[in-house]
Amino acid sequence: MAVTKAFSKAEDWFRVNGWQPFDFQRNAWKSHAAGRSGIINAPTGSGKTYSLLIPSLLQAEKSSKGLKVIWITPIRALSKEIELAAKRAVEGLGLKLKVGVRSGDTKLAERERQKKNPPDLLITTPESLHLLLAQKNYAEHFKNLQTIVVDEWHELIGSKRGVQIELALSRLKSITTNLKIWGISATISNMDESLNVLLGLPAGASAKAGVRSNAVVIKSDIRKAIEIQSIMPDEVERLPWAGHLGIHLIDKTIPIILNSTSTLVFTNTRSFAEIWYQKLLDRAPELSGQIAMHHGSISYQMRHWVEDQLHAGKLKCVVCTSSLDLGVDFRPVETVIQVGSPKGIARFMQRAGRSGHQPGATSKIYFLPTHSLELVEAAAIREGMKRNIIEERIPYARSFDVLIQYLITLAVSDGFNPEEIFRELKSTFSYHSMSEDDWAWLLNFITTGGSSLTAYDEFRKVEVVNGIFKVESRTIAHRHRLSIGTIVGDSSLLVKYVSGKYLGTIEEYFISRLNPGDVFWFAGKALELVRAKDMEAQVRKSKKKAGKVPSWQGGRMPLSSQMGEMIRYQISLASKGKFVEPELKFLKPLTALQQTLSHLPSLDEFLVEYIETGDGYHLMMYPFEGRFVHEGMASLVAYRIAQIKPISFSIAMNDYGFELLSDQEIPLYEALETDLLGEDNLLKDIQASVNSIEMARRKFRDIAAISGLVFKGFPGKPVKDRHLQSSSQLFFNVFHEYDSVNLLLHQSFEEVMDFQLEEARMRKALKRIAQQKIIVKHPDRPTPFAFPIMVDRLREKLTSESLAERIRKMSIGR
Repeated sequence: MAVTKAFSKAEDWFRVNGWQPFDFQRNAWKSHAAGRSGIINAPTGSGKTYSLLIPSLLQAEKSSKGLKVIWITPIRALSKEIELAAKRAVEGLGLKLKVGVRSGDTKLAERERQKKNPPDLLITTPESLHLLLAQKNYAEHFKNLQTIVVDEWHELIGSKRGVQIELALSRLKSITTNLKIWGISATISNMDESLNVLLGLPAGASAKAGVRSNAVVIKSDIRKAIEIQSIMPDEVERLPWAGHLGIHLIDKTIPIILNSTSTLVFTNTRSFAEIWYQKLLDRAPELSGQIAMHHGSISYQMRHWVEDQLHAGKLKCVVCTSSLDLGVDFRPVETVIQVGSPKGIARFMQRAGRSGHQPGATSKIYFLPTHSLELVEAAAIREGMKRNIIEERIPYARSFDVLIQYLITLAVSDGFNPEEIFRELKSTFSYHSMSEDDWAWLLNFITTGGSSLTAYDEFRKVEVVNGIFKVESRTIAHRHRLSIGTIVGDSSLLVKYVSGKYLGTIEEYFISRLNPGDVFWFAGKALELVRAKDMEAQVRKSKKKAGKVPSWQGGRMPLSSQMGEMIRYQISLASKGKFVEPELKFLKPLTALQQTLSHLPSLDEFLVEYIETGDGYHLMMYPFEGRFVHEGMASLVAYRIAQIKPISFSIAMNDYGFELLSDQEIPLYEALETDLLGEDNLLKDIQASVNSIEMARRKFRDIAAISGLVFKGFPGKPVKDRHLQSSSQLFFNVFHEYDSVNLLLHQSFEEVMDFQLEEARMRKALKRIAQQKIIVKHPDRPTPFAFPIMVDRLREKLTSESLAERIRKMSIGR
C-alpha cells in the first residue's frame, strides 16, 4: 500500500526501531489525514496506539499553539503508558510538541500550568474532561482542538462513563470545526452500534448513511494466537464442586511462575488478589522482593511503582485485578494466569493479550479453576474463540442522572443556551429519543427542584439570566466540581499508618465490622487497626499471620450470554459421549456422575431437578444464563407457582442455574402445564414477582449521587454511606408518592429491569427454553449441577465448621 509523503518520516522512524507499519496503521494514517473519523479495531499488542498517535501528532505540529489532541483513557495506569508512547514518538519524529496528563492524580500546580499553557496533546479521563468543561471560558481552551481519541472504547460504551463521553463530544463538536473523533476498541459483536454511539448517530442508523458519511471502521487482519492451558489436579476428586479460591492448585502454579521471566496472576476480585498474594509468599518465600500486587484500592504511588518495576523487568510476579486488564504495555510479561473464570470470552482474550504483547507473538494463558464446573467454562472459552464469538456491549440510553450532572457542569462554567444544548443532545445516541416534555422537566428540575422539591432553596441550583442557564452560587459550583463523575461505590476510608503514610482505600462497611486491635490484610501487609477516625483507618504493621481479608462490593461478574451458549454446547457434547477439549476429558467422572444421578442436557433439552432432602423440597433449573438473569427468572418461577398454590420459597442462584427451596411439596408438574416458563405477561409477572420498588430504591442511591441530589462530601471528609443511603431513600419515597412523572424515579425502575434483572436477555432465554424439551429428574441426592447452588445458599447461614459438615453429608457417595 502506498503511503503519502507526509508519513515518510513515520516510516523512517519505524524502520529505525526495527518495526514495519501494518496495513491497518497506514489506513488509519491516511483516513485521519483525509479528515475522517472512525474506530480502530485490532488485537492487544498490535500497535493500535501508534495508528492514531502518529497522524494526530503530525497534524498538531503544523498548527498554532494550544490544545490540539485529547486522548481519553478509562484508567490512570493507561494514561502513563500513552504518555510514554507519545513522548517517544515526539522525540523520534523530531517534533516540538508538549505532552501532558490530566487525571485525579495530577497535582494542583500542574493543573494550573496546563490551564495557562495547555499541552499540544492532553491525556485524560472522562471525569477530568468534564472538569475542564466546568471551568470558565472553556471554549477558548478547546478552540484549536483537532482530534479526540477515545481509548478502550469497548470498556466505556457499556457504562455511564461512556455517556459522559457522548455528552462531552456533543459540546466539543459544536465549539470546534472539523473535529476528528476516533475510538480504539477491541472486537465487540455490535461494532457498528459502538461507532454510532461514539459519533452521535441514532440507534439503528448506518454510519455510511448517517450524519458523518465518511466514518470508517478500520480492522486489522492480524489474528492474535492465544494458547489456553488449564491447570488441573492429578485427580478430578481433588477439585471442589463449589466455589473456592483456587488455592488447592497453588503448588502447581508456583513452578509456572518460577519458570517464567514474569507473570501476571489475574484474579476477579481485590479480595482474591490479597489472598493469593499472601498464599504465594507463604508457599514460595523465594518470591519475596520479586512479587507485587496491583488493584484499584491500592494508592496510586504504589500502583505506579509496580508498573515501573514491571516495565523494567524487575518483578517476577504481579497479582492483579482488572486494574491491569487494559492496554498498558508491559513488554517483559511472559505468562498470564487467570484464577477463576472471567465469565466472558472478550475479557479472557483481553487478559491473555497481556502476554506476548507484541505483533506476531503467541499469547499463552493458564486457566486455574476454583471449582470443577469452571473447567467447562475453560472449554467454552476455547470454543468461543474458535468460532470468533465476542460479546456485545450494550450502551446506556436516557441516563438522566448523568445528563443533570452535565447540565449543571455547563451552568457552572459559562452557562448554556437551552435551545442550543437541546439540539446537541438530540444528536447523541443516548438522548436521541428525548422529547421536548422531557427537556422541559429537566430544565425545571435544575432550576426549581421540580414539583416536589420546589420549597427547598438548596435544589434551586441553576438560575436563568437573560435566557442563559447559570450557577451563580460559589458553594454550589464548588460542591459540583467535587462531585463530577459516574463511578459510585460505597464510602471509602483512607488506610494510613499512624505515622501518616498512605496505603490506599478500603470500604467503610468492612472497617465498621472491626474493633481496634483486629488484624486484616491489605496491600500485601498484615495490619492492626489502631482506630477509625474522620474517615481514616489508622493502622500499624502486625506480625500476626492470621487476619481478615477485605471484601469489596460488586466483585462478582455475571456470565455473558455467549459464554452460556458455549457452556451448553460443551455439556451437550458430553451428553453424547464426545469429549473433545482436555477439560471435558478430565471431567468425565463428574459428568458421568451427573448423568447417573440425573441427566446431561443436550442443546434441545432443558433440565429440571426436583430433590427432597432434610432441608425440604428443592426445585433446580439450569438455564446457564448467568446470575443476574437467574435472579429474575427464579423470582418469576416462584411467583407463578405461588399462583397455583400458596407457598413460600428460599431462592438461591449461581451462573449455571437456580434453586427454589420450600418446606412444602412443590406442584411442579401442574405448574409446567400452565406455561411456567412462558413469555406471556413477562414484564407484568416480573414486576409482581420481585420487590421492584425496593430494588429501584437501592438503585436510586447511585442515581441520587450522580445527579447531585445528595452530596458525597469534601475530600477527606466524605459523608458516611448510611447517611447517603437514608437521604437517597427519602428522595425516592417523596418522588414515588408525590412526583410520579419524575424522570430519575422512572430511570431507577428501568435500570433494575435492563441491567440488574436483564429483562431482554431473560425474554430471549425463555424463548429458547420454549423450543426445548423439558426433562424432569428426581435424583436421590444433590447432583454436581445442584451442589454449588445449594452450598452458596448455606454459606450465608452457617459457620465454616458447620458448613463443612453439611457439605460432607451432601457429598456422601461422591
